[in-house]
Amino acid sequence: MARRIDVMGADGVRLAAWEFGDPPKTAAADRDDGGEGTGGAGGAGGVLLLHGLMGRASHWASTARWLSERYRAVALDQRGHGRSEKPPRAAFSRDAYVDDAEAALEQLGLGPAVLIGHAMGALTAWQLAAKRPDLVRGVVICDMRASALGAASQREWDAWFKAWPVPFATLADVRKWFGEDDPCVERPNPARGAFYAEVMAEAPDGWRPVFDPEQMLRSRETWVYDAHWEELTQVRCPALVVRGLDGELGRAEAQEMVRVLPHGRYAEVADAGHLVHYDQPDAWRAAVEPFLDSLRLP
Repeated sequence: MARRIDVMGADGVRLAAWEFGDPPKTAAADRDDGGEGTGGAGGAGGVLLLHGLMGRASHWASTARWLSERYRAVALDQRGHGRSEKPPRAAFSRDAYVDDAEAALEQLGLGPAVLIGHAMGALTAWQLAAKRPDLVRGVVICDMRASALGAASQREWDAWFKAWPVPFATLADVRKWFGEDDPCVERPNPARGAFYAEVMAEAPDGWRPVFDPEQMLRSRETWVYDAHWEELTQVRCPALVVRGLDGELGRAEAQEMVRVLPHGRYAEVADAGHLVHYDQPDAWRAAVEPFLDSLRLP
């Protein structure tokens, strides 16, 4: 099961966080440390899950369920995503995303926590770890590049959004387009279709994304033009870089990220693309769980 917890993010943006567990590990009911530094209930280690661009907290459901057996696992719908607020004039800067994650850790009493991030969420995770080492005890970076992607990449994304045949008549059409018909798909990928089906909502004229594509482009343009190696050097806690063999993060860059990180480790998942935790959930768990065990969380 999952329960929603409302969080107040930067600039007053309302965020939805989702705590997984049966029952969830409530900090107020079970905390045995007087409210200080357990990262969750009864000494359970805290884990904050951060989805990528266009994602939502529910994309972490299978990961959060096995995490919740041992840790207090919370997934955050980041600003502009999922059930969180999407104010038209809100900031979609790197600072805003990092400040939101910082606010979530503090308001949920999770820190010091492990941050597990996918793509843009991974960048948020390592930037927060660099900014607030007192709040972060470990970072998992899933298929996110540290190099600048450049203007051409942003133009390609703009064109890609415009190519979506919205509204979709049915969710089956969503799954088929993103899993088979999207020109970006080299071979049928049902996991990709399912991933995008989760970010659609029914409207009077069909199925449309729960996010505003313009806000996604605004979010993306705040990091695609810059490299983020310097922030990696400032991450003092243990960090695991995970890549899918067919993902967007190449092996050479991933291994250089591990070298640059003061306490970096490396893992790769076979037969997985960019959506590592969706493509190969069992292999993803096998890559991440030993890292969490090594941190000796409470």
